[in-house]
Amino acid sequence: MTRIIAVANQKGGVGKTTTSVNLSASLAVMEKKVLLIDCDPQANSTSALGLDKVNGEHNLYTAMVNPETINSAILETNTPYLHLLSSCTDLAALELELVDKENREFYFKNLLDTISSDYDYIILDCPPSLGLITLNVLCFAKELVIPLQCEFFALEGIVKLLQTYEQIKKKLNTELELLGVILTMYDSRNKLSRQVKAETERCFPELVFKTIIPRNVRLSEAPSFGKSIIHYDIKSKGAEAYLQVAKEVQARTVTHTKTVK
Repeated sequence: MTRIIAVANQKGGVGKTTTSVNLSASLAVMEKKVLLIDCDPQANSTSALGLDKVNGEHNLYTAMVNPETINSAILETNTPYLHLLSSCTDLAALELELVDKENREFYFKNLLDTISSDYDYIILDCPPSLGLITLNVLCFAKELVIPLQCEFFALEGIVKLLQTYEQIKKKLNTELELLGVILTMYDSRNKLSRQVKAETERCFPELVFKTIIPRNVRLSEAPSFGKSIIHYDIKSKGAEAYLQVAKEVQARTVTHTKTVK
C-alpha cells in the first residue's frame, strides 16, 4: 500500500523542502519507488533537484488544469527510484481558481489518486501557509510530518498546525494521521536549540523523531548544486541524519496527536 506523506508547517524556513527532498532521496536509495510532489509555487523542491528548467510545459499546475497530462509532468531525477512532479509560479493562481469550486478541498486527491498506486511513497512538499493548496494536500495525504526548527516561536506555530490537522481529520479526511515531528537546524552548542528540543519532547513525547537534523553546511549547499544531500555528500552529517530519518519513517506507525501540556 502506498504511503502518502505530507511535509507541512505554515511557518517558512523550518526545513520543509530540505526534509521533503532528502527524505525522498533517502527512501529512494533504499530502493523504494518514490514520487516527490512539489506543492509550493516557489518550486524549491524542483530547483533543489536541478529540474527547474526541465519540462517547463508540464507541471503540477498544468496537470490540475488538464488531468490527462499528469504522466507527462512526472520527471525522472538523477536518483534511481525517485520521480518528481514539479511546480511553478503559476500554482499560486490555484488558490484563487479553487475558491468558488464545489468540493474544492479534494482537487489534489481526485488528480493524484490516479497515479498513487504506482509508488511505495508519495512525499508532498507543502507551501508555508495553511491555504487551499495545503488543505488539498492534507485531504489527500494519509500521514503528516512536521519539520520544527529549533528556534524561537517554533512551538507556537506547531500548536496552530495541530489544531488545523485535528479539524481536517475530524471533518474532511478521517484517514489522516500524524506520523511525527522532526527537529531541524539543531545546534547542540546553542542553548536555545537545546531548550526548544527539551520543550518539544516534553509537549509531544511520543511524536518527536529520535533522529535530529543538525545545522550542516553541506546540507545548506546541496540545493544550489541541484542535488539532494545523498548525491552531494553522502558522508556528511546531514546525509547520515536523513538516512536515519528514512529508516524511522519506514519503521514508524502513525499515532494520534497528544494534548499540549
